[in-house]
Amino acid sequence: MNVKKKLLIASLFLGAAAFLPMSGAEAAYSLSSEVKTATPALMNATEIGTLSYVNPNMKNVANKDAILIMSFGTTYKDTRAKTIDATVNAIAKANPNVKVVTAFTSHIIIDRIKKKEGKTYPTPEEALKQLKAEGYTRVALVSLDIIPGIEYSYNRGVYEHAKKDFKSVSLGTSLLYWQGQEDQRDDIEDFIKALSADIKTNTKDEAVLLMAHGTPQPANAYYSVIQAKLNDMGYDNVFVYTVEGWPNLETVLPKLKAKGIKKIKLQPIMMVAGDHATNDMAGDEPDSHKNVLKNAGFNVSITLKGLGENANIQNMYVARAKEAVDALK
Repeated sequence: MNVKKKLLIASLFLGAAAFLPMSGAEAAYSLSSEVKTATPALMNATEIGTLSYVNPNMKNVANKDAILIMSFGTTYKDTRAKTIDATVNAIAKANPNVKVVTAFTSHIIIDRIKKKEGKTYPTPEEALKQLKAEGYTRVALVSLDIIPGIEYSYNRGVYEHAKKDFKSVSLGTSLLYWQGQEDQRDDIEDFIKALSADIKTNTKDEAVLLMAHGTPQPANAYYSVIQAKLNDMGYDNVFVYTVEGWPNLETVLPKLKAKGIKKIKLQPIMMVAGDHATNDMAGDEPDSHKNVLKNAGFNVSITLKGLGENANIQNMYVARAKEAVDALK
């Protein structure tokens, strides 16, 4: 698309605002030189990708860097160690001279872990308050979310409220963000490649069902994008469904029957194999996904493995953290 066409599209969108995509993870849209009085709301709307803020009032303050990794968390200790902890360790290993802190966004999970294990995880707000008290001046916020849904919106809220408390603050993207837009990478394709060993089917009557969480936000559309990309890449017998969004299991069932599927491999595409994977997907209750599929005549096998156990996925998160750290500078 040439510049004139971009300017025309932008003028239809926001009057004199011209959206000109920048390449790289730290993307944004630049405004036309004709815009002399851009409002804060307009400037905020142009912020996409990895976000960063430099406080002009603290430019002479010495640099002291930290990484705050934010996750919803899980009360399942074993999967937490294999997924969240393993990913945090991979990020820490890639940043040996930077303090790394883990925070959970779920207050319920924080309380239950403290009661059951005697271990206290801070909320992101509490962690930032402590980092400030310890003299850290530049903080890279890293999200362990899969898509930019409600949880990621919370992380962005943390960034917005904290950014003026430090010399510099950045926020990396969720695991899946870019979809191959002009001059941007395709996170969806990279994600599928990272899962390639887990989503192979050996016969025409075998399918893999990938259980995602789902969200009431428009970001739920990412699951449809994943499905479309799976089909484009030749994974015709791999289907995405959600627990709390669309498509759901009932949406996928007719497609399985139409393709003559007999055998199904069930596995989650969530950071951890926690409550949804253990109970909703693989539980012994009559309405678990496993039993619904068995009662529909399918031969079902289960893989209880969170995305965080996958070394390829860990590497993707390490890359997201690097983008956030680089944005501090």
